[in-house]
Amino acid sequence: MHHFDADLPSEIDRVLRDFLRRAGEPIRRTEPTFGPAVDTLSDFVLGGGKRLRPTFAWWGWRGAGGDPGSAEAEGVLRAVASLELIQACALIHDDVIDSSDSRRGSPTVHVAFATRHAREQWLGSAESFGRAAAVLIGDLALAWADDMFSECGLPASMLAPARPAWRAMRTEVLAGQYLDVHTQATGDSSAEAALRVDRLKTAAYTVQRPLHLGAALAGAEQPLIDALMEFGGDLGVAFQLRDDLLGVFGDPSVTGKPAGDDLREGKRTLLLALGLSYAEQQGRDGERKVIADAVGDSRLTDAEVDDVRQALVDVGAVAEVERRIEEMTGNALASLKRAALAEPAAQRLTELADRATRRTF
Repeated sequence: MHHFDADLPSEIDRVLRDFLRRAGEPIRRTEPTFGPAVDTLSDFVLGGGKRLRPTFAWWGWRGAGGDPGSAEAEGVLRAVASLELIQACALIHDDVIDSSDSRRGSPTVHVAFATRHAREQWLGSAESFGRAAAVLIGDLALAWADDMFSECGLPASMLAPARPAWRAMRTEVLAGQYLDVHTQATGDSSAEAALRVDRLKTAAYTVQRPLHLGAALAGAEQPLIDALMEFGGDLGVAFQLRDDLLGVFGDPSVTGKPAGDDLREGKRTLLLALGLSYAEQQGRDGERKVIADAVGDSRLTDAEVDDVRQALVDVGAVAEVERRIEEMTGNALASLKRAALAEPAAQRLTELADRATRRTF
């Protein structure tokens, strides 16, 4: 087995570390004040994460015939690693949108910069400064993602077929983010709205487009890309549904976020949509009120989170989400078989599907 395949996350980290160092050097020299922002972005990108998006992209490339021993492999590694910079932008901005205090057990970027402002006793509002810094650092991540992708060292003939996937993914993740805040603002608690967000914000961005991007870098024909997109659509939604369950039932030491944070932030997940509709259908007004009152309550206590958990179990919402995860994962694996990918990509993607949807609470 080639070492790129065997130790992909550390290879992705290697090229990210190299890029971030080179990208940051010129602005550090000309404007040292910006140094802490550059450091924060580098630390954020290199400080954790599952590297899911580059991993799906890599195995899309390998499955479509990409050779890890070829001269292009290092360039492909850089191209797919650039997805982590888009992810950094999304997470940093997401934390601002959701007013989250912590991520991966550390203060979020906007909180860290607000704390710095307060410590230094600078002028104006510490919170406003923190938010502004986080928006700008997220923007820097997005700009650098484009730089890393376009300067990855691959010939234009290889990059050109992958650009439609790159363009679509960036637009879709932003549309998904907007749809997410829109459903919260309008109070749309329908299952349909939750699934639309899941398809754009998670399925397309986390699985489908990375697979599309990788396969396109290998020059894949449309039928193979279509099969991978079907696989990625179903798997991505199943992955998000598992994440929704973890957001309510997960162990904070595993998820990196306080238990019940999704409830406090008012996220309109399929789990909550089903909980509300099932409670209504069953005439269980008590359970419906417990769930409805919890959504968006920033002062929700752990005991109240426990009450919501019990209500979601009692009305059958948890069992239905588990059933859908199983069904969609099965559909995804059937699409993967139809794709007839080169090995070991099919096996690795099957393992990834299992890992992304496995129950861990």
